[in-house]
Amino acid sequence: MFFKDCSFVNISNGTVAWLFGISGPLIIVLSSAAKGQLSETELTSWVFSIYVVGGLLSIILSMYYKQPIAVAFTIPGAIIVGSALVHHSFQHIIGAYVITGMIIVLLGLSGIISKIMTFLPMPIMMGMVSGVLLPFGIHIIEAIKEDPFIHGAIFATYLVLTFFSNSLKKFPPIIGAMLAAAILYSLFRPITIEGITFAVAVPKLFAPSFNLATIGEVVVPLLLTVIAIQNAQGIGVLKSMNFNPPVNAMTKWSGIGSIINSFFGAHSACIAGPMTGILANVKAKETAYTGAVWMGILWVVFGFSAPFAVSLTAVLPSSFILLLGGLALLGVLKNTLEQSFSSNFKMGALFSFMITISEIEFLNIGAPFWGLAFGTIVSFIMEKEDFKLMNINFRIFRKEKGYEKEGEVGWEK
Repeated sequence: MFFKDCSFVNISNGTVAWLFGISGPLIIVLSSAAKGQLSETELTSWVFSIYVVGGLLSIILSMYYKQPIAVAFTIPGAIIVGSALVHHSFQHIIGAYVITGMIIVLLGLSGIISKIMTFLPMPIMMGMVSGVLLPFGIHIIEAIKEDPFIHGAIFATYLVLTFFSNSLKKFPPIIGAMLAAAILYSLFRPITIEGITFAVAVPKLFAPSFNLATIGEVVVPLLLTVIAIQNAQGIGVLKSMNFNPPVNAMTKWSGIGSIINSFFGAHSACIAGPMTGILANVKAKETAYTGAVWMGILWVVFGFSAPFAVSLTAVLPSSFILLLGGLALLGVLKNTLEQSFSSNFKMGALFSFMITISEIEFLNIGAPFWGLAFGTIVSFIMEKEDFKLMNINFRIFRKEKGYEKEGEVGWEK
């Protein structure tokens, strides 16, 4: 079934999502490890786990639910861990990882996350997702500004292929942009491979140690980055692209992945919003899962070659990676902005959007969470009629489906 459903478009999306996931996000992990002065063995094991575990879960969940579900690692969580490693031992941090993973599993089993997502107004969630994705669109302009000749030519190639997309249905514009980049860089900006290490990763198992001070500082912020920031983005993106994401299962498996990661010295697993957006941005929704499976395979290979991967990432121009990621997410950004402001809850969506792009941080919790929280509060104060209408529509839906109690069949497939 997988090989029958596989297409050039999905393979290209999976490749771009993989390339995106091994560049900027990995650099943040490397920076956090440097703050904590981790050894090469500890760092290699960390990188191995976040990509191998994430890749395997992406393959399993996408194959089972037939949806493009990209499991990765929480990027703001890596920043939180980097700060904590400065004054907490690595073993105590690992203990906090274990606690976080267990709580996420319990939340997934309880079904509460699915119910929260049901009651959260979609435009407000889309406002948050739009705020998260907007910088990726801006990166296109910044990349062209940094290198007008090469990046401008790559962007022009993308535009030309998009214009002729009806005639080139089996040749995605993003692949043409990548081919143009390969030619232009090889001719005008050759990339050196000196210093690249060729080796296979040897992961190490670590025993957790539990410390109340570390748990108090790390667990709650890490938990919120997974549930209210990263997973909320992935769920919102899938909904915006007309998928029906299995919220409770995604939560539960994020927790299981987080627990597995912890014993290899890696931080929490989650659903990756931008990468899910890249994978879901296809016309044939029923076969989009194959892109996530392909991405998962590439991530597993990347994880096993962690020493090589870490050194290879350092030689790729970061602006080029950001340009590709921005181009791949353009369609998703357009859809989320449209869904944010084309129906009710416009004021809540606006505040959710503005707070998210402000990058404000409070109590070690990032802006996307506060965008969702305060966007909902503002909407509740200023848009009471919209909430009343949503409640009426929801009751009509439940009555038509025959659901009498929350938690009965129908809240989630």
